[in-house]
Amino acid sequence: MNDEQLLRYSRHILVDELGIEAQQRFLDAHAIVVGAGGLGSPAAMYLAAAGVGTLTLVDDDTVDLTNLQRQILHTSASVGEKKVDSGRAAIARLNPGVEVRAIAERIGDAWLDRTVRGASVVLDCTDNFATRHAINRACVAHGVPLVSGAALRFDGQISTFDFRDDASPCYACVFPEDQPFEEVACSTMGVFAPTVGIIGAMQAAEALRVIAGIGTPLVGRLMMLDSLRMEWNTMRIARQPDCPVCGGTHRKAGRSGA
Repeated sequence: MNDEQLLRYSRHILVDELGIEAQQRFLDAHAIVVGAGGLGSPAAMYLAAAGVGTLTLVDDDTVDLTNLQRQILHTSASVGEKKVDSGRAAIARLNPGVEVRAIAERIGDAWLDRTVRGASVVLDCTDNFATRHAINRACVAHGVPLVSGAALRFDGQISTFDFRDDASPCYACVFPEDQPFEEVACSTMGVFAPTVGIIGAMQAAEALRVIAGIGTPLVGRLMMLDSLRMEWNTMRIARQPDCPVCGGTHRKAGRSGA
C-alpha cells in the first residue's frame, strides 16, 4: 500500500476490526457485480470507494431516463449509453485506482463458469430468476460467496450464501428453480428509490465483510425490509439436503480471494 492509499483508506485502517490487513484484502479482491441498476449502483460505488481492486460490472442494458430516479451510477448525460460504460466512468471519477471490467452482454452459464472461479465474491443485483439461478449454480460449483439482493415497491430482501461453509444454503434452497414465480419488474410495479439504495449498500457491506473475514454475514438468514413502515424481519433459512444444486457432494473448496 502506497502513501496515497494509506491516506485514502485511513478511516478503514483506523477501525480495529479492519486495519491494514483487511484493507489490503480489499485491494487484492475481485468482486463481480451482476446488474448496474438500482441495486448494483450503490453496491458498486461502495465497493469502489472501499478500494476493492477489481470490479467486473455486468449489464447488457442502456441508461434510460426512467432509471435516473434510483440508479445513482448514472446521470442525465448518460442516457443512451451502455450502463456498464456509464458505471465505469462514474467509478473512475470516484476512485481511479479501481480496475473496472465492463461486460455489456447478457451472460450465460459458460461466461459465469469462466469468470466466477476467479472472483472473491459475486453480488447478484439482477431482476430475473433465470439469471439469479445461473449465478447461483456457478457460485456453488466454484465455492465463491454470493450476496443476493432484491427490491420492488417498498419491499427489499438480502441474504448471503457462502459456499466455503458446508452448512450454508444456496439460493435454490430458498427459491427452487422448478418452483413457479411470477416475474414482476419495476417498470410495471414501481419501486421506492431509497429501498434499492438500502439493499444495495447492504450488499456491499456483506461483500466487504466476506472479503475481510470479519463479523457475521447473513449466511442462513434472509432479511426482509418493509421501507414503507421501516420494519425489518429476519427468516432463518437452511440448506436443503435434496437441493439439486447444492445438496449433493459436488461442492468445491472455496476461495477467499483472487
